[in-house]
Amino acid sequence: MNTSANLETATLGGGCFWCTEAVFQEVDGVVAVESGYSNGHVNDPSYEQVCGGETGHAEVIRVQFDPQRIGFRELLEIFFVVHDPTTPNRQGNDVGTQYRSGIYTHSDEQARIAHEVIAELQASGGVRGKVVTEVKPELNYWPAEAYHQNYFVQHPGQGYCAFVVAPKVEKFRKTFASRRKV
Repeated sequence: MNTSANLETATLGGGCFWCTEAVFQEVDGVVAVESGYSNGHVNDPSYEQVCGGETGHAEVIRVQFDPQRIGFRELLEIFFVVHDPTTPNRQGNDVGTQYRSGIYTHSDEQARIAHEVIAELQASGGVRGKVVTEVKPELNYWPAEAYHQNYFVQHPGQGYCAFVVAPKVEKFRKTFASRRKV
């Protein structure tokens, strides 16, 4: 990940990190995306440990973005379109606490914006049901194993990618055409 002082970081959990990584890699203003695990109690967990539900971690992506090109609020607007924030510990067929919806903040300002966006989404009726996305400071983040990074780009024909990831990427492309990288 880039450490430029001009960049900001967002950590988002929207179910399987392959889906959210694939979407956010296409967002204009996003400089880097890394799949990882956040907000659990085990140091340096493996994918198998996280999937077993014993570590408390959520599958997340860490997004580095240029706030001069895209704001945190806009990232959250995309986030809420490409995953279901109303199902606790589940995204589609992926079930378990590791698939929970979460915004893991890096500042009080990010927390404030996250709570505002959730309240606006709930009030607008833009989702069916109650938004269950947790908003907490990012804690105990660990990058996922190398084979999880850039997964969709490397394996577009893999079953899960073709049937679960690709439709989310396509939804982003249609809904946010003006926010795509050129």
